[in-house]
Amino acid sequence: MLETNLSETDTPMLEVNPDDLCQLIQLARDFHARESLVTPDEPESPVDEMLPGVFSAQSGDPILEEFRSIVADLDRAQQVQVVALMWLGRGDYDPEEWDTVVAEADEHWSDYAADYLLAHPLVADQLSDGMEALGYDCQ
Repeated sequence: MLETNLSETDTPMLEVNPDDLCQLIQLARDFHARESLVTPDEPESPVDEMLPGVFSAQSGDPILEEFRSIVADLDRAQQVQVVALMWLGRGDYDPEEWDTVVAEADEHWSDYAADYLLAHPLVADQLSDGMEALGYDCQ
């Protein structure tokens, strides 16, 4: 069940269904909880050339495939918002800079958004923190 803490006039409008975000958070937690998973240090940019092969060893993994499927079902603007939420949640921007972080994420968008997100070991917490900063909560 999704809860919002701020009135709709105070909260930036998310184009992403918050329930989808909560599902991505849970999948990322499950994915990164595995002992055998090795991800690189924080990628330098969303279009990092290594991203297409980062998770090749996990090919066919049901959690990875579900995460990728949810992200693939989002349109570009929604994928951009998910990346922006992660950046917001890791403290790169303040909630008042939402339009700026979305514009920055849009500049760096690539077809590998799902892998970019999962390449960050703390993505679940960062997405959750980003949602909370905007007044949303996964409950």
